Order: sequence, then structure tokens, then C-alpha cells
Amino acid sequence: MAVQLRVYPSPQDHDTSSPQPATVKVALAELLPLVALAHRRNYLWLQDFLDDEVRISADLYDVLQAFRYHRPSA
Repeated sequence: MAVQLRVYPSPQDHDTSSPQPATVKVALAELLPLVALAHRRNYLWLQDFLDDEVRISADLYDVLQAFRYHRPSA
């Protein structure tokens, strides 16, 4: 009687690199008031995300960089 062999993929056959985290598109107009409120009221959960990266458009990045260095003094 012949023995039937089964072939199972080894763990190396699968992509074991860290999977891409789920992303959600949010309008800046929706996000800013919530983050500002959490920052103003010093919510601790906000600190958990301070090292997270966010994606912004190149033109917004340029505007923010210019604003950083050319803010009018109060």
C-alpha cells in the first residue's frame, strides 16, 4: 500500500514581514479639532500616539515648514 504524502507550506514560504497596519483616510478638518482638544485637555491617550507617523501631502509639508520658521512674533 502506497503512502500518500501531504505537502504543507513552510513558514518561510509565507511573507513573515510585519504586515501593513490598517489605514484610514480622514480629512484634516475632521482630525485637527479632535487632536487639539485632546492636547489642550492633556488627555494621556494622546501620548501613546506621539511617535506614530502620519502621511501628509508634499504641499502641506512645505507650508508647515515655512510656517514653522516664519511665524509672526506675538
